[in-house]
Amino acid sequence: MRPEQHHQHRDVTGGWLRPAVFGAMDGLVSNFALIAGVAGGQATQKVVLLAGLAGLAAGAFSMAAGEYISVASQSELAEAEIEVERLELARHPVAEQRELAEVFEARGVDPETAAEVARQLSRDPDEALEVHTREELGVTPGDLPSPVLAAGSSFLSFAVGALLPVLPYLLGATSLWPAAGIAALGLFCAGAVVSRITARAWWFGGSRQLLFGAAAALITYGFGALIGSNGL
Repeated sequence: MRPEQHHQHRDVTGGWLRPAVFGAMDGLVSNFALIAGVAGGQATQKVVLLAGLAGLAAGAFSMAAGEYISVASQSELAEAEIEVERLELARHPVAEQRELAEVFEARGVDPETAAEVARQLSRDPDEALEVHTREELGVTPGDLPSPVLAAGSSFLSFAVGALLPVLPYLLGATSLWPAAGIAALGLFCAGAVVSRITARAWWFGGSRQLLFGAAAALITYGFGALIGSNGL
């Protein structure tokens, strides 16, 4: 007899890797483009450094605030709807049990089995609430995302990415080339890491991210050079 075969799937949501890498990538692209634009305007090393640090702080705090508000609003809405479901289960237990049975029937379970499963699940109020909210709302009580954690993660990941192109200026660099080299390496590595959650080859993911990041920096550099040449 052949042994039973099992297979495993990758996490298609990306887990923690996706938001962390994309946050860092966002910080790297946006801040390097900002630095490139300021450097293109023939600004001094001190001005470019100041712009880079200001971009890091502004972007990181903006990302954190936006993520906090977004996740908090989503969690508050989910909690309000969970409370509605909790009240419905307390006030109309028979109707809610039938509703749950209909959910199972819609998935192909025969009516008798669906009714029995719904009856057994409904004996425990907490279990019934969890099943109802998962089926109707797509969330699980007690397992909602944390706004503070989301904000902190966004702040740190963006700040790490945004810091990379600033590092050469912090160490005394006076031209854009060292920052460009570090940014290019960071972009390629970030794209290669992202390929872990896709079906693409690492070199393709890295090259694609490098191309888009370089395009953003070149366009911004051109704007900076144009404005600088006009003496604005």
